[in-house]
Amino acid sequence: MTTENADSDRRRRPRPPRPKGRRLSAVLRQLAGDRGREWVSIGDLFETMGDRAISALMLIFALPNAFPTPPGTSAVLGAPLVFLAVQLTFGLKPWLPKAIANRSMRREDFETIVGRIHRWLAWAERMLKPRLAIFAEPPAEYFAGLACLLLSIVLVLPVPLGNILPAITISVFAFGIMGRDGLFALIGFIMTTVSLVIAGGVIYGLAKASIFFVMQWFA
Repeated sequence: MTTENADSDRRRRPRPPRPKGRRLSAVLRQLAGDRGREWVSIGDLFETMGDRAISALMLIFALPNAFPTPPGTSAVLGAPLVFLAVQLTFGLKPWLPKAIANRSMRREDFETIVGRIHRWLAWAERMLKPRLAIFAEPPAEYFAGLACLLLSIVLVLPVPLGNILPAITISVFAFGIMGRDGLFALIGFIMTTVSLVIAGGVIYGLAKASIFFVMQWFA
């Protein structure tokens, strides 16, 4: 085996089983309640969830954007989604550059976010079960990664209220892949179409309005 092939094998990840051990909701609550830290960085989240599927990490970064959050949350949590979505598309192991991993928010803000999403996260965890596997496993998983990549790009754009629906859609995908639940993944594919159509309409409207005001200014 060549060195190039060996590196490729190390970077390729095996098909992840359904996460075992404590529920994701319980892990996040413990991290949010750690009074010994003032800040919670993306690296902290990454280290905490390092032994879980890449979809669990995507869920952590996407779900908070589906709710009203402190200013700047999308900038902190949106960028990792782009990297993770690319890795999901090509079946790679999760990895983030230090420039992103070092981004952080106050622990109190993180605790507020976890408090808002915990009930919905726990509800979804109870709903998950293996079904319609064809929509939640490769190669459909890679198409889900591509859909999440497009949605992640939309999410980080400065579009008014443009982050909520893409964030919900990415979260639905993440739940489906994490729990091997094809029903959630199928819903995610349907929601992707709706999200992109709405986001495209908003972006087109803003661009058209900007052009109009510029033309009026120079008229």
